[in-house]
Amino acid sequence: MTNRPDLPPEIARRRTFAIISHPDAGKTTLTEKFLLYGGAIQMAGQVRAKGEARRTRSDFMKMEQDRGISVSASAMSFDFDGHRFNLVDTPGHSDFSEDTYRTLTAVDAAIMVIDGAKGVESQTRKLFEVCRLRDLPILTFCNKMDRESRDTFEIIDEIQENLAIDVAPASWPIGVGRDFIGCYDMLNDRLELMDRADRNRVAESVSISGLDDPKLAEHVPADLLAKLREEVEMARELLPAFDRRSFLEGHMTPIWFGSAINSFGVRELMKGISTYGPAPQPQNSATRQIAPEETPVTGFVFKVQANMDPKHRDRVAFVRLASGHFERGMKLTHVRSRKPMAVTNPVLFLAADRELAEEAWAGDIIGIPNHGQLRIGDALTEGEALRFTGIPSFAPELLQAVRANDPMKAKHLEKALMQFAEEGAAKIFKPAIGSGFIVGVVGALQFEVLASRIELEYGIPVRFESSQFTSARWVTGPKEKLDAFANANKGHLAHDHDGDLVYLTRLQWDIDRIERDHPELKLTATKEMMV
Repeated sequence: MTNRPDLPPEIARRRTFAIISHPDAGKTTLTEKFLLYGGAIQMAGQVRAKGEARRTRSDFMKMEQDRGISVSASAMSFDFDGHRFNLVDTPGHSDFSEDTYRTLTAVDAAIMVIDGAKGVESQTRKLFEVCRLRDLPILTFCNKMDRESRDTFEIIDEIQENLAIDVAPASWPIGVGRDFIGCYDMLNDRLELMDRADRNRVAESVSISGLDDPKLAEHVPADLLAKLREEVEMARELLPAFDRRSFLEGHMTPIWFGSAINSFGVRELMKGISTYGPAPQPQNSATRQIAPEETPVTGFVFKVQANMDPKHRDRVAFVRLASGHFERGMKLTHVRSRKPMAVTNPVLFLAADRELAEEAWAGDIIGIPNHGQLRIGDALTEGEALRFTGIPSFAPELLQAVRANDPMKAKHLEKALMQFAEEGAAKIFKPAIGSGFIVGVVGALQFEVLASRIELEYGIPVRFESSQFTSARWVTGPKEKLDAFANANKGHLAHDHDGDLVYLTRLQWDIDRIERDHPELKLTATKEMMV
């Protein structure tokens, strides 16, 4: 860490991070408050509020607005405290884990949101594992402290045990549930008080000199104050103090307590990101590491969102810039096709609003509207043939056949399915024998989302039917062996949208048999999205 050169100031002030959590822990609400503090919106929406007020700004798909959950990861940029925040909101619903995994390849840090009553939930654990694989620094926000929640030490213990990471309290809650009045800021010795009356108001903070300051008694009831002093003393004895280096290496997480819906604790968390969070980090490619301060512009596509504006069949490729200073109108080489691309209308996102990006720096996330040239995993450079590594594609766990209700629309359906495959919303397999398509997804809710989007965006009502297959494996190996294998197993073979060979089966026994009978072939459950 120490021998890297200083970053140019514009890059050094970038903070690119994702928010991860189990569904319903309050992630979208937290995102809203970030935008509120960053001045990007004037009034935060609420996911479950009434009527029009409830359209949270970061959920733009019709299904997200109807159901009050975030389905696709959206990116937002705003300024706070002299830093440029690039925030990527990920779907918390476990059925969309693949989109979330890929999003985590494009950020330098993650905020883990935990529900004060429920602690560490299953999906949090899964997402945390992905962060661990990438050694991402993690900041933790324990939300919903204004409701009945568990004992603070118990929550911290659970994080330490379940996730095997040191936890350093950055703040300590005063009271719980109805009695929750605020937090004691352990990093800066301040008292942060919550204002319950107005949810869009910023809570006030009182500066004090330590826990013995007589000023404390003016703001905190005696019983809560005695408990606070005792707990903070215990915490300082039992828990490690915050160490930035350990945090940046991914071994320690600072934890803030608060209530996102009451705008409480959010500003302290944001200050934590700007003060301690990592600046843009080097990115891995197949040949070398790309440092953010390099002059040539490079970037990779980590997400493709089709039909963000249903009126224009557009697709936006979300690109994480890995190095350089990008300016609008630049010609970049699209490495997979080796063709130059003039990027004339790149966009920056403020939730569903977008504005033209005149410039962007390493660490920023820009959207490039295109008509299907850009796919997940693609690299854009100023000429160097780079391949970014580590963007995974997972074998689907659920497979179903899809048919258009109107047989005349079969051709249109194929086009719609290919678009979704390129977007990464589902895996589409074309069986070697017979007609129709098999759609593979990671979670059942994705079938509903697909059916609703195919009907809304393409006007084709479809039905999903159960398929005889339950698992898919990519097959690779020497060409002549592959051809012989393909001829013998036609009924089980399909091609994905890249034309790669896929073996479909419903028995683990089949997979074991092929590995035994064809040792020179490789069956894999993941495929790196490579150029």
